[in-house]
Amino acid sequence: MVDKEQMEEKKKKEEEQEQVIVLTQPLSLEGGLAAEHLPPNVIQRVLSLFQSIHPGSDLTHFQLSPLFNMPKSQLQCYGEAVYCINEDILSKCAQGKNSLERFTSIVAWSISTTRPVMFGLAPYNPILGETHHVSKGTLNILLEQISHHPPVSALHATDAAHGIELIWCQRPVPKFNGISVDAVIDGKRLVKLLDHGETYEMNSPNLVIRLLPVPGTEWSGNVKIQCERSDLAADISYYRSQSFFGFGGKPRSVKGRIFDVNSLKTIYELNGQWDGTVTLRDTSSGKSSVLYDAKEAISQLKAPVIKDPKGVEPSESTSVWGELSQSILSRNWQKAREVKNEIEEKERILTKERKSKGESWSPRYFTSSKTKEDRWECWPKQQSVPPGPLIV
Repeated sequence: MVDKEQMEEKKKKEEEQEQVIVLTQPLSLEGGLAAEHLPPNVIQRVLSLFQSIHPGSDLTHFQLSPLFNMPKSQLQCYGEAVYCINEDILSKCAQGKNSLERFTSIVAWSISTTRPVMFGLAPYNPILGETHHVSKGTLNILLEQISHHPPVSALHATDAAHGIELIWCQRPVPKFNGISVDAVIDGKRLVKLLDHGETYEMNSPNLVIRLLPVPGTEWSGNVKIQCERSDLAADISYYRSQSFFGFGGKPRSVKGRIFDVNSLKTIYELNGQWDGTVTLRDTSSGKSSVLYDAKEAISQLKAPVIKDPKGVEPSESTSVWGELSQSILSRNWQKAREVKNEIEEKERILTKERKSKGESWSPRYFTSSKTKEDRWECWPKQQSVPPGPLIV
């Protein structure tokens, strides 16, 4: 019995010693670390990737070379949208004096989760059961990859001090249409202001990766935010504005309105750029104010740091992909390919083993289900998220 315990303890220590944790600069207004790791001749390289892909193809199974990976997981990118921000916009939502003030703050926070995406680089596709656990102040965030094919990510965050709870369930559905990759971000986001009994439901804009005629990335589509308790809603459109002759225009534009659901009366109109400033105009008084300033909110963002190395789970994103991120950062592409192949092969073996035994995998922190429309929903198993081993 003692020998078995000693062996298990030895194995645990060996795993801790082998664990490589890599934390990288988040996506920010300036592009962050991703901008420094663009591959040479990126446009030609990206275009060559799609020469053998037919329009209409589902890209969720597409294998990407490490050369086109930014050193972080998609799970981390989702988390960064919540915990990597200079202004504490989220806690302000709960501090609003009335329902309209709180709703307006929720709209600003929703816009703040939109981050620049670098053309030519993509995050790692999270493995099944991968987690990401980070704290910022009194806000604790936990994410888990609850499905690999299709890729579905779940997020749960709680802030007891401000009475806030977040629940996300998101599934990117990327398809190639010949001149661009259109990625629909399916799923919903819930923000609960517990002390006010208010739940805000919203979706995410979709990502468009243009290949022709001019390569680039853009968030587009419509986002709807609604709170049943206050009977308030917002419609926000992400788009590229057009010039007089249909050329040029301003990229990363947003426009929309906040309105009363019962009367459909527009209370505020909003307009601007999500990577610049978004203004709010009161339709009654005509007065305008700044709703959101990206330079203040998502500029010069800092990466999390390790607070508790022993608390970092083997499933943690920064550990799962640590050795690969290390190889990419050092531009050791041979090592990067070997490490990525090892991770992917290990996942394939585990999947085959479960299938041969007739076993089904279930998430550790969430329960989930699919609707008749093939949409995913998830619920956290824990009432609150404990402090994470990584902090901002």
